[in-house]
Amino acid sequence: MPLFSTFAIYFIIWWLTLFIVLPLGLRTQAEENNVVPGTVESAPARFRALRVFVLTSVLAAVFHLIWYIVSVKLGYGLDAIPQFAPKFY
Repeated sequence: MPLFSTFAIYFIIWWLTLFIVLPLGLRTQAEENNVVPGTVESAPARFRALRVFVLTSVLAAVFHLIWYIVSVKLGYGLDAIPQFAPKFY
């Protein structure tokens, strides 16, 4: 598999994982009872960007490794999906 394709798939997995990780551990300003004037109450009290990016990168690497093993090493792709479905006659 070309290197660019592998990177592109990792980037897609990373982007989807980012939206999974963003709400984890989030405390809003309303929960902290410290609403900054001019912001909404649902804004994050403290945004930990480094923590979010590191966790996203690690999880995306794990998901990418699983995808790589299943698709490249074991040979399962979208064409293999009917093999797993039950046969109805």
